[in-house]
Amino acid sequence: MSILYEPQDRVFTIHTKRSTWQMKVSRYGHLLHVYYGSKIEHMDLSFLVRGINRGFSGTPYDACDDRGYSLDTLPQEYPCSGTGDYRTGCLHAIHADGSQAVELLYVSHRIYAGKYRLPGLPSVRASDTEAQTLEILLKDRATGLEVILYYGVLEENDVITRALSVRNGGQTRILLSRVLSCCVDFPGRDMDMLSFHGRHAMERILQRSRVPYGRLSVGSVRGTSSHQENPFVILCDRDAGEEQGRCYSMSFVYSGNFLAEAEADQIDQTRFVMGIHPDGFCWTLEAGEEFIAPEVILSYSGAGFGLLSVNLHDLYRQHILPQAFQGRRRPVLLNSWEAVEFDFTEETLLSMAESAANLGIELFVLDDGWFGSRDCDKSGLGDWFPNLKKLPSGLSGLSDRIRDMGMEFGIWIEPEMVNEDSELFRAHPDWCLRIPGRKPNLERCQLVLDLGRKEVREHLFDCISRVMDESKAAYIKWDMNRSLSDIWSACLPGSRQGEASHRYILGVYELMERLTQKYPHVLWEGCSGGGGRFDAGILSYMPQIWCSDNTDAVERIHIQYGTSFGYPACAVGSHVSASPNQQTGRETPLQTRADVALAGCFGYELDVRMLSGEEKAQIRRQIEDYWKLWHVIQQGDYYRLSNPQENADFTAWEFVAKDQKEAVVNVVILHAKANPPFLCIRARGLKEDARYRIDGGEAVYTGNALMHAGIPIPVTQGDYQSIRYHIQQV
Repeated sequence: MSILYEPQDRVFTIHTKRSTWQMKVSRYGHLLHVYYGSKIEHMDLSFLVRGINRGFSGTPYDACDDRGYSLDTLPQEYPCSGTGDYRTGCLHAIHADGSQAVELLYVSHRIYAGKYRLPGLPSVRASDTEAQTLEILLKDRATGLEVILYYGVLEENDVITRALSVRNGGQTRILLSRVLSCCVDFPGRDMDMLSFHGRHAMERILQRSRVPYGRLSVGSVRGTSSHQENPFVILCDRDAGEEQGRCYSMSFVYSGNFLAEAEADQIDQTRFVMGIHPDGFCWTLEAGEEFIAPEVILSYSGAGFGLLSVNLHDLYRQHILPQAFQGRRRPVLLNSWEAVEFDFTEETLLSMAESAANLGIELFVLDDGWFGSRDCDKSGLGDWFPNLKKLPSGLSGLSDRIRDMGMEFGIWIEPEMVNEDSELFRAHPDWCLRIPGRKPNLERCQLVLDLGRKEVREHLFDCISRVMDESKAAYIKWDMNRSLSDIWSACLPGSRQGEASHRYILGVYELMERLTQKYPHVLWEGCSGGGGRFDAGILSYMPQIWCSDNTDAVERIHIQYGTSFGYPACAVGSHVSASPNQQTGRETPLQTRADVALAGCFGYELDVRMLSGEEKAQIRRQIEDYWKLWHVIQQGDYYRLSNPQENADFTAWEFVAKDQKEAVVNVVILHAKANPPFLCIRARGLKEDARYRIDGGEAVYTGNALMHAGIPIPVTQGDYQSIRYHIQQV
């Protein structure tokens, strides 16, 4: 069993394949955190929890003569504010009398087969044979407030999930101004935090920071998980690398405002917390009501970042991505946006589609501009019916003709948004999130619809269903092109406006759930101006996300490098675009653009009609390569062989099949040099004693040689040249 309870000492132990989590109910009833790290069996580790009398660190009333027992220094599973713990905490409540204190004490627990579910929220999915759940009930005796801590254990995936519910078990109203989902207390402060910062068109760039005294935090208050930060972080030893060191990952299964915070305290302990960002958040709990906090996914590796990423990639593929697309090859697509943007006719699209079909492309995607009065980004958004001036045959006529060419049809939508110049806004101006009497902030000339309102969700469900039924689309790109501001909901009283942002996200999830359940075999791709909402929450409904609006291959190397720490290649939308690139003006070889895009869900985003005969021949070969290699790339283990942020000369990455019989190694030369030094890349993840050939050649190498001696990289001419090796066991 993965969850054990020892009743005499009231110790809970959770085991995964390589890790152990332990906690203990103290003699005063507090739930203390004991240990999280490498697997240790048959051992009560509570000897690690110690206390001495420290000035200005008080004791609970019942422990007045036990001065070494202080919530200000003890490691805890779920710390609260107002009762003596002055470190960053998880729960802050305001009671009817104005007091702001919570002390949670153990009441009971239960252990059962299977994985808990969170009503209205996405979470890791697992069967009764794949997971166990531990629920621990805690209670504040003074007010009746109750908290249930949920621990989901996926032993084979080396994953523990955390979530909780807060219930008002008293008789008067309680306001929750901070409800974080997870806390982990670590002994010692010699830790680094890896976070992934960015901006639009340059997301998830690795940042490594020492955890200082005080607090180190990343987060978003933009209403989305954002381009600027990602709700995935790693805490690790200061000497941790790809193949060594203790590493702890935390992934928030949520797509809205979030906070991830680490703090080194006065006695050199480190605390980490994660959950909904408290800025602007305030949730009212009437007597008997319950609030469910989103899930955090935790995984541990004692062997560096590489194993941690393998754990997470397997988890996404097996237990997060929609089941209909688990292990399924994604079609090679052509997206219309960078080729024509808003400026197209039906004949333009059919001409592009015909050229694409001749190249072997399998899916034609019509991006923005097909609906309402949508000739630019200032109008039409929200009017989900075809613009018959552009598409005289309508969606059904256009999609039928594309299917007759042997391709599937896909289409772009942005259901959460509206232009003021639209039929929808003129009919329902009160459906937007906007503050009465105040002119709203605009982004891309659009406002945000209040998806916390049932009538808005019903309208959008009906509109998108009509689009789906008319077009018979096999693919939908769901975009979201602005942050939230001026947040005020016409359906909430003034005292509950602090709930609007979270209710918006709950509404998004409900709409996604209904549509993806109604059309389960449609390939849904998430997008928010690229990777502005790249998180586990969206991936629970949509098996891939457009990684970035930046399609420059050299920039994408950095973006996809950071993304790979927490997310698998099969979740990464990645396309070959034109050269010079639209965003940067950089020129890169077509083969390099393809090799970078192959490290994700492969497609094209350029005007294929303008290609030369040689370029078309190259694309046909690239598509054949994708068909041949997709199972290794999208289902295999991923290894980062270099760090492009530290190595300006070249970058390399590798995919290895789960049976270790096949691998794909990619190298891109970032900076060509005169009289260059020789380069050698050491593979990873192969069988030490197995024999391999490279690209079908005559020479035979042992896995040991390829991993420890390495693969010589040929001398190339010119920047951004790409070399790809296909390694197969003999």
